[in-house]
Amino acid sequence: MGASVTSRALAILGAFDGEHRALSLTDLAHRAGLPLATAHRLVGELHRWGALAREANGDYVIGRRIWQLGLLAPVQSGLRQAASPFLHDLYGTTLATVHLAVRDGLEVLYVERLAGHVSVPVVSRVGSRLPMHSTGVGKVLLAYAPEDVRMEALKALTRITAYTITQPARLLEQLKRVRAEGYATTGEEMSLGACSVAVPVRNGDSVVAALGMVVPDLRRQLPRLVSALQVAAHGIGRTLAGAPSVQWK
Repeated sequence: MGASVTSRALAILGAFDGEHRALSLTDLAHRAGLPLATAHRLVGELHRWGALAREANGDYVIGRRIWQLGLLAPVQSGLRQAASPFLHDLYGTTLATVHLAVRDGLEVLYVERLAGHVSVPVVSRVGSRLPMHSTGVGKVLLAYAPEDVRMEALKALTRITAYTITQPARLLEQLKRVRAEGYATTGEEMSLGACSVAVPVRNGDSVVAALGMVVPDLRRQLPRLVSALQVAAHGIGRTLAGAPSVQWK
């Protein structure tokens, strides 16, 4: 029995990932495992509905309609709503780039971002995924992740910059320190010229997200930034505790 129309359409959407954000029709057909004619028909329907958008050069990208639907997911919508005032207060106090992220498998999924005034190379975007071991929010989420997730992540430590930690023992020691001290830092491990600091966001006893900032240098302002992040994270957690409609998985 052949694949259904639904499974073929999902295969097209599944062809996109963090390393393939824009694809030609030919590439879409290849990555989805579909004949070019079938891909052409389905891509046209997805484009008309808004699931795909077309760039000026003819490549296709994920459309805004998909992101709008994603925001309706209980975890993301409830978290973003609870966090919004605290993120804006944090941004207003520090003028730094502020991130709110959750764990998605072995990656960090960024659900909110406020761009700072200081020019710092930041590769994350809302909806983007990055490795956990090279980001501040990722280290927080990895530190509090189940043991099997940590072990899987340690098997896939890739070098992104010369400062990325790829030694499992060294990373484990850092994660232990995160749990003891309540915050994580990075120094140019994801982007040269960018440092980050992040803290956990709790809903009750569970760590459900990470809140972080990206700055050019942490040496002189780490205590102040950690304090500001922890105050904001505590506020988000208190708001989540009073929102019983949000279910965390």
